[in-house]
Amino acid sequence: MKYVIIGNSAAAVGAIEGIRQVDKDGGIVVISKEKYHTYSRPLISYLIQGKVTEDKMYYRPLSFYEENNCKVMLGEEAVRIIPDKKEVELKGGKSVKYDKLLVATGSKPFIVPTEGLDGVENKFTFMSYDDAKSLEASITPDTRVLIVGAGLIGLKCAEGLNKKVKSITVVDLADRVLSSILDEKGSEIMKKHLENAGIEIILSDSVKAYEKNMATLNSGRKVPFDILVIAIGVRPNVELVKEAGGKVNRGIVTDEFQMTSIKDVYAAGDCTESLDISCNEQKILALLPNAYMQGEVAGKNMAGDKVKYEKAIPMNAIGFFGLHIITAGSYRGESYEFIGENSYKRLFINDNRLVGYIMIGEINRAGIYTSLIKDKVDLSTIDMGLLLQKPNLMMFPKDVRKQKLGVGHR
Repeated sequence: MKYVIIGNSAAAVGAIEGIRQVDKDGGIVVISKEKYHTYSRPLISYLIQGKVTEDKMYYRPLSFYEENNCKVMLGEEAVRIIPDKKEVELKGGKSVKYDKLLVATGSKPFIVPTEGLDGVENKFTFMSYDDAKSLEASITPDTRVLIVGAGLIGLKCAEGLNKKVKSITVVDLADRVLSSILDEKGSEIMKKHLENAGIEIILSDSVKAYEKNMATLNSGRKVPFDILVIAIGVRPNVELVKEAGGKVNRGIVTDEFQMTSIKDVYAAGDCTESLDISCNEQKILALLPNAYMQGEVAGKNMAGDKVKYEKAIPMNAIGFFGLHIITAGSYRGESYEFIGENSYKRLFINDNRLVGYIMIGEINRAGIYTSLIKDKVDLSTIDMGLLLQKPNLMMFPKDVRKQKLGVGHR
C-alpha cells in the first residue's frame, strides 16, 4: 500500500501516526510546499518574542520521519490531483502515485484588495515559519508596526513584537478584539489588557488606502507605519480537491471517516469542514488538536480500519501578555456570567445541556466544562450550583461519581 500525504503539519502527523497504528509496512510519502521539518505553527509568535528557540519549534523529533518509514519531499508543491490515474502532479512536472491520498493543505492568509497595497514595500502575513523569520529580520527598535486584524493571529503577532519595536497599532473593522471567540464583556477585558501592555487598538475602522508608509482609514484617521502585517483572516486551501471534482463548501467536505467525495482521497485539518456537535452544524474548526485528531482518524481508515471522527467542537486556548483565555462550543441559549477581579466566565446552556463557555483569567476547571459539552451530559442530574461556580466530581450523582472514579470496576 502506498500512502501519500499533501501537507506537513498537525493533520499530516496525525495521519502518519494513525497509519502506523494499523499498517507498519506500507510506504508513506509526505509532500510539503514548506522546506521545514514539521513544526508547531502556534509557536511562531514565541519564536519572535524569544520565548522559544528554533530547535523547540518542532512538532515531532527530528527522527520522526525515519522512525515511521516516511519519504519526505520538502519544498515540493502539489499542483493537481488526477483521480483516474491515482497520482499527484507536482510543480515542475513530476508526479507521485498513490493508493490512498490525504489532503492536509491547511489554510492561507486572506488579503483584501486595497488601494495602494501593492506599493507597500515592507508587508507581511503571519502564519508560517518563513513569515516569522522574514518579519523578525525586518524590525528594529525604532520600527512602527501596523497590524490589520485584531483576531488571534494579529494579536499573537502584536505580543511577539511588542518589546522589540517602537510602537504597534492594531486596526480592525469589528467593534471588539477577538470578535470570533469573545463576547462584548470578554473582549473589553482583553482590550484593556492589551492597551496596558502598550498596544494601540483602533476598532470599528478599516484601511481605505495605503501610501508607502501611511495608512488612511475610512474614518479619515492616518496611521504612519514602517512595517505592515496583514492578519485579517484565513481561507482554507481547497483548490486541489475542488479542481479534481471533489465536493467543497467553505472547506473540503468529508464524511465521518474523513473521506472526500473522491474515491480513496481523504482530507483533514484546517482545509476541511467538521460537524460541530455543540450546535450540530458543519463548520471549519481551524484548531491544532482538531487537525491532529482528524488526521489520525483519516490515517487509520486509509490503512483499512473503520473509525469515525466525532465530538468535534470549536475550542481555543490562548494567552496574551499573561492573561489566558479558553473558549469552547457555541454561544446560544441561556447564559450565566461570573465576573471576578481578574477573571470572567460565561456559560451557555441550551436544551438542558452545556453547549459553550468563555473563560478568561481563572481557567483551571475548563476541562470539566469541555467534557460536559462533548459528552452532551443532561444537566438535570447535575448540582447546578457547583456547575456554575466550582465544577467538580461532587456535582454528579453518587453512581456517576463511582463510575468516573472506577469504583467497583476491575
